[in-house]
Amino acid sequence: MIYKFRSKASADLVMLGADGDRLLRLLAREPAATGIIEPAAMPAARQRLLDALAEAEAAAAQAPADDPDDACARAAVGLRQRLWPMLQMLERAAAAGEPIVWGV
Repeated sequence: MIYKFRSKASADLVMLGADGDRLLRLLAREPAATGIIEPAAMPAARQRLLDALAEAEAAAAQAPADDPDDACARAAVGLRQRLWPMLQMLERAAAAGEPIVWGV
């Protein structure tokens, strides 16, 4: 499944199924084909994502690197890159008082 998150306050955000599922789980939601994040819930949702980022980065900092010269390890897309567009969308939608929807 492909998720297409939309809000009148920002551009659309498209995520592949696995990444969208992970995002929704981090927001304490079950992955679903349709949904909505209301403006009142956005500050808490944004904080959940920031907490998940901090936790993931702390774990990565403590894990020893197997091979610092490994090009694949340097090129891997981290959680921060996956979540940053949604963090921006949440911020803009909350400021405008607009919901974020998907699948509708």
